Amino acid sequence: QVHLVESGGGLVQAGGSLRLACAASGSIFSINVMGWYRQAPGKQRELVADITVGGRANYADSVKGRFTISRDNAKNTMYLQMNSLKPEDTAVYYCAAALTAYSGTAYRTNDYWGQGTQVTVSS
Repeated sequence: QVHLVESGGGLVQAGGSLRLACAASGSIFSINVMGWYRQAPGKQRELVADITVGGRANYADSVKGRFTISRDNAKNTMYLQMNSLKPEDTAVYYCAAALTAYSGTAYRTNDYWGQGTQVTVSS
């Protein structure tokens, strides 16, 4: 069993900051790409940022210069530092990971998702 657990969401005023964390646990052999997605009410889920195992990051244009993604490979943990938050950043934020884990009989590579954490930015 593999679990991704997000933490750090909450309510913040516009211009404020939040730091999200995503911890992966279970019989993990390796984690390739990790990413943050978000889904606002009535909208499709969208990529916020992702990061390779080597640390190469990719950002949505809407968050460039404000958000920073990072990861600690030794701890199987990913972070999202969100600064200068705007009301339009309000959404449920999900972490995702493409990882290889032992299923009990073999190693398998799959995409895994967390349950999500709510981020609300008030104006």
